[in-house]
This record gives sequence, C-alpha cells and structure tokens, in this order.
Amino acid sequence: MKTKEAVAKRIIELCQDHSTNINALAMQAGIPPSTIYSMLNDKSGNPGVVTLKKICDGLGLTLVEFFDCDLFNSLEQEIE
Repeated sequence: MKTKEAVAKRIIELCQDHSTNINALAMQAGIPPSTIYSMLNDKSGNPGVVTLKKICDGLGLTLVEFFDCDLFNSLEQEIE
C-alpha cells in the first residue's frame, strides 16, 4: 500500500469511528468537502500536512494520533 492510499483509508476509518461523514468533517475542519474528496480519490497526488492537520483538528486528534495505526507500519517504499 502506498502512503496516499493509507491516508485515504485512515480518513474513512476515522470518520466511521467518529460517526461523521466527509461533508461534516470538512465543515468541522474548515476546508471544502472537495479537498477531502480529492484526497480520497486519486485526484490529490500528495495530501498536504497542513490539510491533514486541519482534518485532525476537526476530529479532535493530533497528527501523532492520526498516523499511529497499523496502516502506516508497512508502507511500500515510494522512491522511484
């Protein structure tokens, strides 16, 4: 799994854990829903840290909590 895919899966997982949807998360994070949707679909090649921080703020998490899961422990090497 590549990092971008892991980030998308983690966002979906956290939405489910917090019983929220993408539109509500976007409102809580203060970003357009299209920004999150582009991260979930292959339109955003590189999700930015600032955007991830806003998403974490919207969910009441830290960046450490966001990345502290098994999805990020076995990522493929992305040097090409």
